[in-house]
Amino acid sequence: MKRFKIGGVPEHFNLPWRIAIERGEFKQMRTDIHWSDMPGGTGQMIKGLRAGSIDIAVLLTEGITKAILEGLPAEIVSVYVQSPLTWGIHSPVGTVKDLRDLEDSTFAISREGSGSHLMSYVLADREGWGEPTDFEVVGDVYGGLWALENNKAGLFLWERFTTQPFVDLGKCQRVGEIKTPWPSFVVAARSEVLEKDAGIVKMIVKKVLETAQKVKNLGIPTSSHSTWAAEEISWRYGLKVEQSQMWLDQTHWADGVEGLSEEQLIVVENTLKKLNLVNHGTI
Repeated sequence: MKRFKIGGVPEHFNLPWRIAIERGEFKQMRTDIHWSDMPGGTGQMIKGLRAGSIDIAVLLTEGITKAILEGLPAEIVSVYVQSPLTWGIHSPVGTVKDLRDLEDSTFAISREGSGSHLMSYVLADREGWGEPTDFEVVGDVYGGLWALENNKAGLFLWERFTTQPFVDLGKCQRVGEIKTPWPSFVVAARSEVLEKDAGIVKMIVKKVLETAQKVKNLGIPTSSHSTWAAEEISWRYGLKVEQSQMWLDQTHWADGVEGLSEEQLIVVENTLKKLNLVNHGTI
């Protein structure tokens, strides 16, 4: 039996992985999957891929693209979530009312090279602020919230539905949003793993994407009552049912195993180079 160590964020995007594992879908393929929650996000997963502590990762498109351009021995196997990621822009409660007032703030980021780090550059570019220079490394979403509450940072970018319960509790305030101009999540694997087991890895991803389509179909309202998928996401991830349904409505997993298109890769690479986050290489 083949064994693979897989890392991903403990968030609603990865519900299809959870369901497939719980239902024993991979054991039917004579494949043993060990899932590791990685609350530190893309930066933590890149570190895991580099160290060999994980074989496969479900991570942000911009983060893995940057890492591969800089020499990480890994490859993108497939797009996972085709729709863009909506990042919430968060600040301490009661400090400001407008994003424009946060131009010179310190950004809380999970790790260098993480999505929260890279998207700070995208946000600064959009707002015409110039290149950000002040960062507070916080590890994960809880570290980001702590940094805001304790005035260690004035800005924190994280997926807006993941942080919604904390906004509702008054732990932080959302002052805006920014979307990625590319598919939000991809599945990547270490090159060494793909050299031996590319076919099996693609079968694993295919099974997860099939599960994702079932989740999506169960998220389509058939009556005035809440859907199964929205309720499942609600109790697993602490969102209100209506928030879960809103997230489902705007989230589209990939239809099948397929890498980023040439056009999508160009957008990611050009954005990274424009923001001086990489200066060489192509995938």
